Formats: sequence, C-alpha cells, structure tokens
Amino acid sequence: MKPLSRRRFLKGALNGGAVTVALPLLDVFLGDNGTAFADGTPIPLRFGTWSWGLGMSEAVFVPRKTGADFDLPEEIAALAPVRQHINLYTNFHVFKDDAPNLCHHSGWVVLRSGIAPMTRENRPGETIDVSVARRLGNATRFRSLSATATGDARDSFSYEGGSSVNTPEWSPLRLYQRLFGEDFQNPNAGTFTPDPKVMVRKSALSAVMEESRKLEKVLGTADRQRLDQYFTGLRDLERRFDLQMTRPEPREACALPPAPEDLPTGLDADLVSKRHRMMTDLLLMAVACDQTRVFNMFYASAFSATTRPGYDKPHHTATHEEAVDPELGYQPNTSWYTRRAMEEWAYYVRALADFREGDGSLLDNAFIYATTDQSFAKTHSIEGIPLFSAGTAGGRVKTGLHIDGAGTPGCRLGYTAQRLMGLDIESWGGKSNTTSSEIGEILA
Repeated sequence: MKPLSRRRFLKGALNGGAVTVALPLLDVFLGDNGTAFADGTPIPLRFGTWSWGLGMSEAVFVPRKTGADFDLPEEIAALAPVRQHINLYTNFHVFKDDAPNLCHHSGWVVLRSGIAPMTRENRPGETIDVSVARRLGNATRFRSLSATATGDARDSFSYEGGSSVNTPEWSPLRLYQRLFGEDFQNPNAGTFTPDPKVMVRKSALSAVMEESRKLEKVLGTADRQRLDQYFTGLRDLERRFDLQMTRPEPREACALPPAPEDLPTGLDADLVSKRHRMMTDLLLMAVACDQTRVFNMFYASAFSATTRPGYDKPHHTATHEEAVDPELGYQPNTSWYTRRAMEEWAYYVRALADFREGDGSLLDNAFIYATTDQSFAKTHSIEGIPLFSAGTAGGRVKTGLHIDGAGTPGCRLGYTAQRLMGLDIESWGGKSNTTSSEIGEILA
C-alpha cells in the first residue's frame, strides 16, 4: 500500500468549485512506537516545570530506600498512584558561595538559573524554561506559558533577566480566554481560513519594525540595547502572527474545553487546589493542541501563604512558629501543607499521563522539572533540597526511581533536563553550583 502523507487531502467538487478537506489524525500516520508520525516527523517533545513552596519535613518525606520501588513516607504518600511516572531526588545541595543565603529566594533561583543571587532583587542569568523555550518554542503560538494557582501574578519562578519576569496567568477564566478565545485555531477543524484581523496586525507590525530600525541609527549604546530587547518582543509577535496565518497540524488529543467558572480570590487550601486543577487542565489542553511546548505551573510561592481551615497560621508563618513535635519528629501543621502540595503534584502528573497521544501519552513525550525553595523552611536550609521529575522525554528517561545525590549540586538535574531537551551545553551553573555531570541513573 502506498504510504499516506499527513498532508493528504480529500478532494471533491461543489457547484463547479474545488473543495479540499484535511484528513483527521489517523493511526496510520503514527510510527509503530507512537513517538513519531509514519513519515518520520517526531511527536513534539515538551518541557514543563512545577513548583511548590517551603520544602519538606525530612523525617516523613525522604524515602529510606533508593532506586526502584522506593518507599513512600507519609508526607509523600499521595504520590503512590504516580510513582511509576516520577523520579524523586534527595540529598542534592544548593551552594551560595560568597552570596548570602536569601531566605526563600536563593534556593529556587539557583535551581532555576544555576547562579546564586547576591540580593533579593537580583535574578541572575535566565531560568531554565526560558533557555529551553528558545530551543523548543519557535514552532508554536506561545513560546512558553505560565500559570499560578496562588491567584497572584507576582508569583513567578520564570524570568529572562533581572527586570524581565514572565508574568503567569492567575485566573482560570483569563487563561481560558487567552488560550481558547477568538484567536484560537482548532488544529482538527475541517477547514482553515487565515483571520483577516491577523493579516492587518501583521502589516501594522511590519511598519512599526521598519520605523524602529530607522530610530536605532540615532540612539546611544544603552538605548540601542533597550531597543534590541523591544525588537525581541516584536520578532516574537511577528512569529506568532506568521503561525496564525498557517494551517496547524492536526492533534489527536486536542479538544476545545468548556469555559471555566471565575473563581474568587483567596488562599484557602481547597480554593488553591481547585484553581490549580482547573489551570492544570487548561494548560495541558493547550499543550495537547500544540499551542506551546514549554509550560510552567506554580502551585505555591516561596513565601506560601496558603491557609488551612481551622488553623490560624498560613503556611509560611507555620514553618517558623510551629514547634517540632518531639514524638512525631516534625511540625504536624506545616507537614499538612506539604502533603496538600504533594496531592496537587500527583494530580498534575496524572493529568499529563491521562492525555493519550499515539500509543502513549503527553507525559511520555515530556520532561517535567519540579523544584521548591528550601529543604527545611524553619531554618531556611538550602542543603538537601528535594526535587522531582516526571515523564520519559520520548523514552530517554527511566522513571520510578529515588536518587540520592550524595551532596552534589542540585543543578545536575537542570543540566540533565537541558541536555534532554537538545541544548548543546557543556556545563551549567555558577561557581560551586557548576556541573557538567548528568544524573546518569535516570538515562535510558
């Protein structure tokens, strides 16, 4: 049988005019293992990040056993349904070197950028998602997407530079409108017509860019640098316009979701959980529709202010004011907050695993990098910060493992992730956080 092309159309006629209708994504278009289409085009690789605040209670978080089939202490017991999809990394360190230990700041900045910050306002380098998006994000409508369950747009672990923080969407309804509003192009629609409004916007943008180039010739060095940053945004906008004028490839898992309800503000744990799950579902549908291949989900901020019904202290306050129970060996209310975070991490991983793609799932073709800001928040410790990953990155990662880092840099996981995403880097990180050592135990 002659192989079918993804670009094969069904042809017909109507009132003397030619009609073409694109084929849906059939099984025949996929390779035998579900990781590529039959014509050799690979199913897209995706990169995601997830974050929670204020670390862990080591006594009830860190498994006793390393490797496969690791035990699940009570603080991470909620991960049982997804243990086969994740890896847990403990005893990895963050090094501050000559920088101060900036409470609830140094840890996440190092794990996301590789460099220890000197001040709280200092955001050195760029975060790992930005680096990966430069590699993976140019073929999609959004180079990357971020969402936060906190309801606060200031809660972000993603930045392109010290003064360029990537603001997350904080409302499920706003996120829905951005993703699936009037500019959304359904990749599985039977017909495609470029939006005339996009054509007008692109024409106007071309004129603006031409005028900006003329202005550049008469500016000083500092202003030219600022204008170059402005050009970067314009070029990305131009790229998005070009994509909107091109018919998208069909995506089998893509379906237009219903509009969500608009949630009230607040940080009650149940409300945060509801917001997180709604935004996770929307974000992952955007991935399934190939609107983005790089995405960030922030469950809680470094200074997490999530509240517990019937308890008078929010999470961050509890970490410092609650005593360690001498019999339990940990702070029981603080641990409750971490357990809720692990329930949401489990939901996030399961949501990815349940999206079918080829003969696998979106999770099979993704690598998720999950971090926090402290190991033991009561003392602002950054040694032994726990990390997670999820997904096999297209079959290149083994999962279901607990890895003991033996005090090596936590940046090893970020370095491994970037290499998996195709970044040609020999090392990553600054000073003692620098590493050129992948976490080989997880590589297939």
